[in-house]
Amino acid sequence: MTGGGVRKKSGIHKLLVLLLFFACAIVALLVRGNGCCVVVQVAVLPRPAPVSLWGAPPPASHPSGDIPTTSTGAAASSSAHDRQEESEPVAGPEEEEEEEEEELPARPYAADSNWDIQWESVARSLSSYSGNDTGSGIVRVGLLNFNSSEVARWRSTLPAADVRADSNRSSCPSLPDPDPPLRDYDLVAVKLPCRRKGWSRDVRRLHLQLSAAKLALHGSRSSSVPKAGMVLILSESKCLPLPNLSPCKHLLVRHAHAWLYRPDAAYLRDRLNLPVGSCQLAVPSLRPPPSPGQPGAAPRSSGIGRQAYATVLHSADAYVCGAIALAQSIRQTGSTRDLVALVDAQNVGAEQRAALATAGWQWNYSKFRLWQLTDYDKVVFLDADLLVLRGMDFLFEEAPELSATANSGVRFNSGVMVLEPCSCTFELLMAGIHDIDSYNGGDQGYLNEVFPWWHRLPRRANLLKYAWDEGSRAAQARALGGAEPAEVHAVHYLGIKPWLCYRDYDCNWNVPALRRFASDEAHARWWAVHDRIQPAELRDRFCALPEAQKAMLEQHRREAAAVHAPDGHWNRTITDPRRLIKAQH
Repeated sequence: MTGGGVRKKSGIHKLLVLLLFFACAIVALLVRGNGCCVVVQVAVLPRPAPVSLWGAPPPASHPSGDIPTTSTGAAASSSAHDRQEESEPVAGPEEEEEEEEEELPARPYAADSNWDIQWESVARSLSSYSGNDTGSGIVRVGLLNFNSSEVARWRSTLPAADVRADSNRSSCPSLPDPDPPLRDYDLVAVKLPCRRKGWSRDVRRLHLQLSAAKLALHGSRSSSVPKAGMVLILSESKCLPLPNLSPCKHLLVRHAHAWLYRPDAAYLRDRLNLPVGSCQLAVPSLRPPPSPGQPGAAPRSSGIGRQAYATVLHSADAYVCGAIALAQSIRQTGSTRDLVALVDAQNVGAEQRAALATAGWQWNYSKFRLWQLTDYDKVVFLDADLLVLRGMDFLFEEAPELSATANSGVRFNSGVMVLEPCSCTFELLMAGIHDIDSYNGGDQGYLNEVFPWWHRLPRRANLLKYAWDEGSRAAQARALGGAEPAEVHAVHYLGIKPWLCYRDYDCNWNVPALRRFASDEAHARWWAVHDRIQPAELRDRFCALPEAQKAMLEQHRREAAAVHAPDGHWNRTITDPRRLIKAQH
């Protein structure tokens, strides 16, 4: 009897639910028929499982409630400030079925997201797009990382909103994707966390921004004609959006902490097809193109006139000779791209600048001004103490901003960088100098903080002349041996530069603290390029050894001889004619 009563009540309940469903459907159809319905969908992101940068197995669990960190280009931190204690727990596999009907999902990234939104800035940004404060013309809206009260405010900002929740069922071990049933959003809004220290390396910010971009991209990522909706990023003013995912050239308007972007769909698609972290190669293999005129040679890129190699010189004495040799090495690979040198006019005089021009470099000035080279769509930056041994033009076609080789862990080495000049990116770099800390006090550390989501090039695109043990020294010797073409594309000369040594051997051997930078094979490679520099007057004038440098080299040789350094380089006879030539000043 009791069971029958329960079944009767259950039947009545189901009937009422069914009637309510049809009533809502009729209202929705009437509203949609008037063209005023705005669908606001809240997408939820499960916390990412940890991913090792170098392929090591991830930790088994995080019982303390810490947000699992992902070793990506964003270099997530696991400090106590990152704890997720304020957020609701993400449902486990057994709980998901029970919670499927909840209206609003849990926010996995609530920690550091509890800052107050300036809704006036949101309204002003929307009016820039729609022409009024009500967001007319915006039909579908996706929301990421907003709490229930903020979602309610979105409803009042877009009064015809129909808010529905969706949860993600991805088991991806890296950064799970949002998977809402609605597509083709006119607007995707995301609220980013902003912790007090190390905000740029917060993996939650990377995850949310990538997810917003995925929601904004219409249709399949492989679509031949991609389209994208607007993206509204809400972030406290000191915490900037990723400049190479949401570049300022796509910025429509900014009001306080509200950044409204009109992304280029093809640009967005290409970025989303890249590996999430720097543990994977963005350019999977080094494939030098055939030389012009050879069978199978590819046609020249139509954008070749909008591409350039660039270098920077701050000191006339130390690096002009290196830059001249670098230009020669690039031309020896058959590249016809422009060469642009950024020089410090206070330290690099007119004579040195004239020599750089003769070697093929056009010149400009200052470091971050690489992003002001807007005559070019893409620039491959090379430090002046590099030597190109094999064609690198493929980077213009295959590597996005910002691509580089790994320096240590999750940070990149700025000796070789692929970038896309944009004046507003330069302004962003300059504006953040006093707010963003460089881990090493220099430009490399600063750029690593501004571009935490970078894309990894194979290390042979920027082989650091460094041997940490005899095994690595032997491997480097094989890679830099006499085989042509070389097994590496560029070698980066650390320690004392080859033009500041005698040509007979690498003088780093004579200094105990610098022996890890010594390489006879790399030294011979540099001098082989030096001997081909034309006109010869350039190398004779600007690669001469200063008297003070000769004295220092002799002192180092005597110190090595006094202890009978086992490598024996100190005992070699010096035949370099520069030893007897007095350098001009």
